[in-house]
Formats: sequence, structure tokens, C-alpha cells
Amino acid sequence: MNVLVFNIETIPDIEGGQRIYNLQGLDDDSTSKALFHLRKQQSSSSELPLYLQRIASISVVYRGMGDDMDHEVSVQSLGDEKSSEAELLALFFEKIKERTPTLVSWNGSSFDLPVIHYRALKNQVSAPSYWEKGSNNNDFREDNYLSRYHDRHTDLMDVLSSYNESAGAPLNDIALMLGFPGKKVMNTASIWEAFLQGNINAIRNYGEVGVLNNYLIYLRFQLIRGEINAAELSQEFVLLRDQLEQSNQVHLHDFSQAWK
Repeated sequence: MNVLVFNIETIPDIEGGQRIYNLQGLDDDSTSKALFHLRKQQSSSSELPLYLQRIASISVVYRGMGDDMDHEVSVQSLGDEKSSEAELLALFFEKIKERTPTLVSWNGSSFDLPVIHYRALKNQVSAPSYWEKGSNNNDFREDNYLSRYHDRHTDLMDVLSSYNESAGAPLNDIALMLGFPGKKVMNTASIWEAFLQGNINAIRNYGEVGVLNNYLIYLRFQLIRGEINAAELSQEFVLLRDQLEQSNQVHLHDFSQAWK
């Protein structure tokens, strides 16, 4: 097993929105309100289009097995509170380059990865290992990160819904259904408010709780598809729980306690 479960949290792309809608001169808060209002006029939702969403955090659970991976399991948000979007993207792609993991997401095909693509384009972040489709590595011809039906990127919501958009489900609902802790849901407005207040750490912590739930669902998925058995599932749970309980991060410790 060599798995990178990932989740992004986003905020409005103020600079891009100002350029597209000629909103130069407005401060960030006023620009965001204008963008949400314009979007609401264009559609039934104020949710901004993916190309106008800027990445505020990328949270991951990494699980590696083998002598060269030290049977590692780790939970983190990439970079730190001061990292730029370009730096976050570079760190994400570097992890893919280092170990060629199976990427795991929830709705990543429709949200996380398209946002990552647009933001990499804007920030000029090169990632040939991620974009490989077999031209330079035959292993990627039949299984790459970009093709919807390949396992190298496993979008759990997509797979479990049989690639039927109307059958998709919220991550939090499935986590709670399976007896996992779930998370207190932050909407776009509350994430943006936390960012404006400089509380980037709250956004990062929120992303980590989300990606932990995603990882636990993935382990259960590995059980039902026969990749691990019940004893191995229990071992994976123990390994992760030990890691969380040893953490000095309050939100991770709280997650472990809620999981019990």
C-alpha cells in the first residue's frame, strides 16, 4: 500500500475575479461579495466556478508500506500557514514524484483535481510525473492520474456511486453512516471568513479532519474489494489511532477520542 489521500480547501481568487469582472480598486472582502453576487445571478448557487477558487490548504494522509517507507502513516497539511499557493502545489506534486502513490479523494475528479489543474496553470507549477499518460513511462499508459476510470487516482465518491452523479453522497454523511467521527462542516463563507481573519490554521485543521474521514472510508473500501482482510483492517486502524494519540495536535487527538 502506497496511498496519498488528499483534500483541498479553497477561497475566492480575488486577483482573477478582479481581472475578469473589472473589479480593480475593491478590497478583498468587497471583491468576494461582488463575485458571490455575480455568481448568484448567473446560476442558482453562489459557489464560484472552479477556475476562480484559490487553494488555501492541501491536507493529506500518507500511508506507505515497505522497507523504504518505514511503514509510515502520517497526517498533515502541506507547507505552513505562510506558504503560498504555488508552494502548496509544488509540495503536493513533489510527493507524487517521490513515491508515485495511489491518489485517493472524495469528489476529487469533479472538484479537487480540476481546481489543482487551474491553479497549477496560473502559478506555472510544472509536474511531469503527475501529467504522465504513458509517453515516457509505459506503466502509466493503462493506469494514470488523469483518466477517470483508472485506479491510480481513486475518487471514492465516483467509484461508490458507479460514476453516477445523482448517486453521489457527501463525505461527512458516509463517514457518520460508517461510525467514523465525521467533521463539523465549514461552508465557503466560513472558510473565507477564517482566511480574512488570518486563521489559516483553522482551515488546515478542518482539511485534516476531512481527509482522515476519507482515509477511513478508503480502508473500508479496501476491505470490501478484497485488498485487505478484517484482521489487516484492524491493524490499519490501530496504526492510525496510535499515530493520532501520539500527536500534540488537539484536533487530531480529539478525532481519535471521537473515533473510539
